[in-house]
Amino acid sequence: MRADTYSPYSDGHRGRRDTAARYALVPLRIFLGVTFLYAGLDKLTDSAFMKDSGAGSIGDMMRGVRDSSALPALVDMALESPVGFGYAIAFGELAVGIGTLLGLLTRLAALGGALISLSLWLTVSWAADPYYYGNDLPYLMGWIPLVLAGAPLLSVDAALRARRRQRTGEYR
Repeated sequence: MRADTYSPYSDGHRGRRDTAARYALVPLRIFLGVTFLYAGLDKLTDSAFMKDSGAGSIGDMMRGVRDSSALPALVDMALESPVGFGYAIAFGELAVGIGTLLGLLTRLAALGGALISLSLWLTVSWAADPYYYGNDLPYLMGWIPLVLAGAPLLSVDAALRARRRQRTGEYR
């Protein structure tokens, strides 16, 4: 091999590395999708959660975090109808989880997940001290790569994109 053509990837590492890079977001999609799907189902099936008051209720949780949240006005809005807010969060988490797992409208689903995580961070987990004990901030950061990149592989989005390219004759 000539010295000017040497590449550390000439022995096949580049192929494995490129493949790994292409699939890098798949584990993140699976984790976030399953987690948000589970979170939505958990809220919908928890008889105590979907109540205005009582142990484990959305109403008591929101009243408990109101004074320590970064956005008390957002908590006040939720407290106008705690059960409605609980259902909105649960169905939002379901939609985000399903969209992310299927790779259907992935960027939109990820944006929804990021907004849910942001709102929960600014309200429910804002008072965590130190800040990294709050679990909503890492979820927010986890959604950002999916907002930026979508689901280029193993997704409904990718299948629709390939079908559209085939139909139009575009091959890139």
